[in-house]
Amino acid sequence: MIEQNTLPAPARRSGRVLMLVLGTIAFALLIGLGSWQVERLNWKEGLIAQINERTQMQPLRLAEMEVKYRATGDVDYWPVTLSGTFEHAGERHFLATWEGQSGFYVYTPLKLDDGRFVMVNRGFVPYDFKDAAKRPVGQVTGPVSITGLARNPLAGKPGSLVPDNDLAKNVFYWKDLGVMAATAGLPADAAVVPFFVDADKTPNPGGLPVGGVTMVDMPNNHLQYAVTWYGLAAALLGVMGFWLLRRPESK
Repeated sequence: MIEQNTLPAPARRSGRVLMLVLGTIAFALLIGLGSWQVERLNWKEGLIAQINERTQMQPLRLAEMEVKYRATGDVDYWPVTLSGTFEHAGERHFLATWEGQSGFYVYTPLKLDDGRFVMVNRGFVPYDFKDAAKRPVGQVTGPVSITGLARNPLAGKPGSLVPDNDLAKNVFYWKDLGVMAATAGLPADAAVVPFFVDADKTPNPGGLPVGGVTMVDMPNNHLQYAVTWYGLAAALLGVMGFWLLRRPESK
């Protein structure tokens, strides 16, 4: 009769110990990933609740929003109203997608009555309309009034995988407020409001840019991810338990 177990007992025991160690590490990793997703779930739910609450507020005047920013450093998604004159020559273009279409968000300096500037995200233009000369009707002149959402500036580049902004081509991959303003052709001593404003969906002449592009409906799949990781951990635990408790094969 052919023997089914050819390895000596010490080798079989060593193999079982190794598998147990590896299985324990994998189980701990899966539990850790699931717990991390639970933390992300709590964070995302808090963010969604905050966005929903803030976007329903009555708009503040720009001066009031500046007071709030100086006090808290956080005005993200607060409605705001302001007025001024666009300096279209200073358009900065942020690479973006909108409703499945590739293109750019158009950030334009708005000159206030006191001579300061606000970088306003006027909205989305398709890739082929990056050149403002192709959408002249939308380059409104004279005083305008804008209602939109204040947006905090980024503290720095979001991550190492994000490309550097291409200043020569006026293509921004991350919203660097200081560089956007500095390269917009503003006066050397120009003062810039320290946050962005995303214009609302009020139509622009000619239809471009398309306003109201602020993402306020945040996807939240973290519960699904957590269940997946915990489910894999449970499955692994079941397999390990079966493997450890099964009767040894007879020789």
